[in-house]
Amino acid sequence: QEQPVESGGGLVQAGGSLRLSCTSSTLSSDGFAWGWFRQAPGKEREGIACVTWSGNTAFYVDSVKGRFTASRDDAKNTLNLQMITLKPEDTAMYYCAPCSSLPGLIIPAQRSPRWGQGTQVTVSS
Repeated sequence: QEQPVESGGGLVQAGGSLRLSCTSSTLSSDGFAWGWFRQAPGKEREGIACVTWSGNTAFYVDSVKGRFTASRDDAKNTLNLQMITLKPEDTAMYYCAPCSSLPGLIIPAQRSPRWGQGTQVTVSS
């Protein structure tokens, strides 16, 4: 699996919006659900959204539910994350990877995911 490439991050004021994208040449063919993870300074990386292989269903953790929308475009091997009503606590480096959804939890689908460089999201208050 090649390293995914995330983009679209930036500096935004609280209440603002951003749209992140992730590309991977295997996204449309590897059979995995794909999702978004984030890591804030001093914290563990956490899964926040996971889109099923079919693309018909997306799961979210409570902290982003109703504000973030994840989708995939297999024709472009792209995973997207539309974020609205951003909060300072959303500040983190954002990554994409294959995912699994458990009750209340989103985890990497692979034991050793190949993480990309990530894209930084900074929300000012």
